[in-house]
Amino acid sequence: MSEQIAAPNPDGKLHFDDAKKRIKAIFIGSMGNLVEWYDFYAYTAFALYFAPAFFPNSDPVVQQLNAAVLFAATFLMRPLGGWLFGYLADKYGRRISLTLSVLCMCFGSLIIACTPTYATIGFAAPVILACARMIEGLSLGGEYGASATYLSEVADPKHRGFYSSFQYVTLIGGQLTAIIVLLLLQKVFLTEQELKDWGWRIPFVIGALLAVFAAVMRRDMHETPQFLEAKRLKKPMGSIKGLLAYPRELLLVVGLTAGGTAAFYTFTTYMQTFVKLSVGLTTDQTTTVIFGTLIFACLLQPLYGALSDKIGRKPLLIFFGVAGTLSTIPILTLLKDTKSPFVAFLLICAAWVFVAGYTSINAVVKAELFPTNIRALGVGLPYALTVSIFGGTAPAIALYFKSLGHEEWFYYYLSGMIFLSLIIYATMRDTKHTSAMNRHE
Repeated sequence: MSEQIAAPNPDGKLHFDDAKKRIKAIFIGSMGNLVEWYDFYAYTAFALYFAPAFFPNSDPVVQQLNAAVLFAATFLMRPLGGWLFGYLADKYGRRISLTLSVLCMCFGSLIIACTPTYATIGFAAPVILACARMIEGLSLGGEYGASATYLSEVADPKHRGFYSSFQYVTLIGGQLTAIIVLLLLQKVFLTEQELKDWGWRIPFVIGALLAVFAAVMRRDMHETPQFLEAKRLKKPMGSIKGLLAYPRELLLVVGLTAGGTAAFYTFTTYMQTFVKLSVGLTTDQTTTVIFGTLIFACLLQPLYGALSDKIGRKPLLIFFGVAGTLSTIPILTLLKDTKSPFVAFLLICAAWVFVAGYTSINAVVKAELFPTNIRALGVGLPYALTVSIFGGTAPAIALYFKSLGHEEWFYYYLSGMIFLSLIIYATMRDTKHTSAMNRHE
């Protein structure tokens, strides 16, 4: 495949030579991202059905806690994925890294689809499940940094926030797709018992097939002009030593991410369990409420991304930090006390109004911190480390507090995490105006 997709401009930089190629590149990068996140979220969407098959225990809270602990454990692989695929993206190109990461996700999904239950092979069942999730964690750890870098680099500089926001449109879209599959299986094709017995395997088969399709699409992706230019200039690519020359930026990624990722995983991954076990909605009501709130979240991403192109990234981050710190405890408290699906929907949407201030632009903010030759590694590795500590653990921490009889402790924990990130948002420079992408690299 030819990589000659850009032409030199008078400013000495390379740019996409027409809008069609840019839009096509963003579409392919985004769709691959959606498939990866569908595969990953299928685990959460169907946990209520397959948890008894792998974790035999009569208490549903304990079963979900076991599933959540395994969900958190897979995040331990994400830093390794952030390093490995970030290195590949910076050294050999964004395209090859993104293609390999989605193939890795395909393998993990296929293993889950084929794994026998605890009743069949005993303790080996959750062990195999854990290995499959580790593979998926490795894949996803690499996907974030490489895709954030790719989408930021192919975007029109004047609309970088808007285009980059589609990373979270497709990220949330992956969860939406998992829920659509769940709804179809629940209401059209299978009974509740069939889903528990064997139907939960279907979404993982679908995920493996979609991942193969995404890999084929990514094989034909255009490489980014900024990577080609850095390669032409023979800069050291993907070097950990080069990355460590940017300690301030690395710490910024950690601070930017901590509160935002805790909020994101609370209002996506954990919400399905929360409204089922704590609010007391039925399985159908739970699925419908979460589906509706995720559609709302998807719609907010490009709106906030476009707004950041007008007013800057920092105001949106501060909005998330202030509103999240003040509103998280009241929203979760009211949510637990309601018995109305519609009120639950409105409360989760209210949370998304401020959470989107982080999700819509966090990828582009991180990408704007680093030069081309270490950008994917700089975005992916510290992000993956932070998500492993504060994001992946959020459902497990919440369920642990619930098992102790003090679920409200988690509300304060989440509010405190957002406040810590607010301190970073208030003191950082606005990357829209100081972006490394705006400098001659």
